[in-house]
Amino acid sequence: MKNKKLADGLLSAGCVKFGDFTLKSGAKSPIYIDLRRLVAFPDLLKEAAATYAEIMQNLEFDQLAALPYAAMPIGTAISLHGGWGMIYPRKEVKGYGTKVEVEGVYDAGQRIVVIDDLISSGGSKLEGIQKLKAVDLDVEDIVVLIDRQPEGVDFMGEHGYKLHSVFTLPQLLEYWEESGAVDAKMIAKTRAFLE
Repeated sequence: MKNKKLADGLLSAGCVKFGDFTLKSGAKSPIYIDLRRLVAFPDLLKEAAATYAEIMQNLEFDQLAALPYAAMPIGTAISLHGGWGMIYPRKEVKGYGTKVEVEGVYDAGQRIVVIDDLISSGGSKLEGIQKLKAVDLDVEDIVVLIDRQPEGVDFMGEHGYKLHSVFTLPQLLEYWEESGAVDAKMIAKTRAFLE
């Protein structure tokens, strides 16, 4: 597997945790992914940005759009690493000032690559993309650090977008199992949960 150092860093930084967690949906999960923690580890954030940039070098785009909130620092790191401009769709529009839905400098018709931390169901990606399309920006590609569920690629494809990920969760689980970084029983429990 590529990017083993980054995979190890995600574990040691607590960006991926194993145990008993309650998800936003209320479901109980043996794994919790919190990539917001990357900001506390500059070297790890820099490494993550480089892996995104490696994927993005093969894509055609004018600038990137980071989805709030978890992807904002990741997007900034990617922007600095690659020298690409960045914009972002607001989660909530300000009731004062410019009242724009998309922050940053852009021109209608520009091609935008969407950046996010991970994908589960894909719904939040579509919300952000709708805001970008509303100001006449074109989106074809989405890049995430972790594709949590195999359905992410299919879901985004059904909506006309190409999903690219640095890792899939099954790849990470296999690597951590083989390296002994995570107990085999916990890996098995996580795989069963994901099925």
